[in-house]
Amino acid sequence: MKKKLALILAGTAMAAMVLAGCGEKNNASGEDAKTAESVEDKKTFTVGFDAEYPPYGYMDENGEYTGFDLELAEAVCKLEGWELVKKPLNWDSKDMELNSGSIDCIWNGFTMNGREDDYTFSTPYVDNSQVIVVAEKSGIDTLEDLAGKTVGVQAASAALDLLQSEEEGGQKKLVDTFGALNEFADYNTAFTELQAGALDALAIDVGVANYQIKSRGEGYKILDETLNTEQYAIGFKKGNQELCDVVNADLKKLTEDGTVAKLAEKYEIADMVTLK
Repeated sequence: MKKKLALILAGTAMAAMVLAGCGEKNNASGEDAKTAESVEDKKTFTVGFDAEYPPYGYMDENGEYTGFDLELAEAVCKLEGWELVKKPLNWDSKDMELNSGSIDCIWNGFTMNGREDDYTFSTPYVDNSQVIVVAEKSGIDTLEDLAGKTVGVQAASAALDLLQSEEEGGQKKLVDTFGALNEFADYNTAFTELQAGALDALAIDVGVANYQIKSRGEGYKILDETLNTEQYAIGFKKGNQELCDVVNADLKKLTEDGTVAKLAEKYEIADMVTLK
C-alpha cells in the first residue's frame, strides 16, 4: 500500500512539474508576444530629454520644445505613424523614468561610452568632445591653468562621470588640482554663474558650448585641450532591442533621404554627426 501510495505521489509531483514548466513557457511566450505587440501596435513614442541642452533639446522663443534630437525623433515618428511625446526630464531622474516605462528612450545628447552595460543603445549618431569653457580674459589657456579654480559641471552628466573617474582616460587627477567642482542642474544656470564670476570654468559638451557661446555673444572661449571624446546614442531600457531596431532602421532611412544632413546643417553640427 505504501509503495502504491508513493508511486501515486511521485506521479502527481511529476505532472505538477510538467504543468509548471508549460506555464512558465507559456508565460515567457506571452511576454515575448506582448513585447512584439507593444511595438507593432504602438501609437505614441515618448522621448525623455533635458530641456536646457541646446542644440539637441531646448525651448525656443515661441515656448516650443525643439532641437536636433527632437526634430530627428519627430521624423522617426512620421515614418512609423507615431505621435511624438516630448517629456522634459530632471537629468538626475532619467534612469527612474526609463525603467518605470514613463519614457521609451533617453534621446538628448546622451553619451553611450561607459554606459553600454546599463542600456540598449542605438547606432551612435554624433561624435562629441568634452571641453572646458572660460571667459576670454580669464587668463586660463590650458588645463593646467585650472589649478585652484572653481569649475562647474552638470549633475549626473557624462562630463561629471569623466571628471570623477580614476580609470584610464578619466580626469580625477585634474579635478584634484581644482579649488572646487560645483554641480548644476543645467548649463544655463552654470553659464550665468560663469558670467557673474562665481565660476572660473565649465566642463561641457562641445556642441552645447558652441551654442551657448554663440547665443550669449563674445566673451567666452573653448580651451584647445579637450577632456575626452565620446559618442552620442539613443538610450533604450536594457533589453528593449526590438524598439531599438525599429528606430535604427528609421535612422538609416532618414540618413539616406537627406533628413539627417539637413537637420545637422540647421543646428550647425554637421561636422559632428556620424550618420552619413
